[in-house]
Amino acid sequence: MTGKVPLTAQGAEKLREELRELKNVVRPRIIAAIATAREHGDLKENAEYHAAREQQSFAEGRIADLNGKLSNAQIIDITEIKPTGKVIFGVTVDLIEEETGKEVTYQIVGEDEADIKVGKISVTSPIARALIGKQEGDIAEVQAPGGVKEYEILEVKHI
Repeated sequence: MTGKVPLTAQGAEKLREELRELKNVVRPRIIAAIATAREHGDLKENAEYHAAREQQSFAEGRIADLNGKLSNAQIIDITEIKPTGKVIFGVTVDLIEEETGKEVTYQIVGEDEADIKVGKISVTSPIARALIGKQEGDIAEVQAPGGVKEYEILEVKHI
């Protein structure tokens, strides 16, 4: 992986918390489970041992993945950037869909943080790409599966 991957300060902290949990809680629990299973004798037919080894493999893979993501992250704390009304990575944007009048709020975040259920959209998503660089009052045209949707940018917040 080349280049830095953008990540909000909150997203980076969430990844660090998961990493701490895996290293300090999950890993020791798995090691103990493997030790206990080894005490039960023949490892070839020991389902507990094989299950614990599989959990260990998954946990170690996730630890490596999180370490990689954090080492390649460009952490952006949007609260430390002077608000200009312009849509940039990390901002929270209030929008109104032109056709329906429905208001929505999204925060533009890194790919690993995106969760549409809580209003966090990936910086690489079509809607975020349409919004980046625009200002409050601008109209963003988003190529959606059902055709072009237009959103007016009501407010850009650095929260």
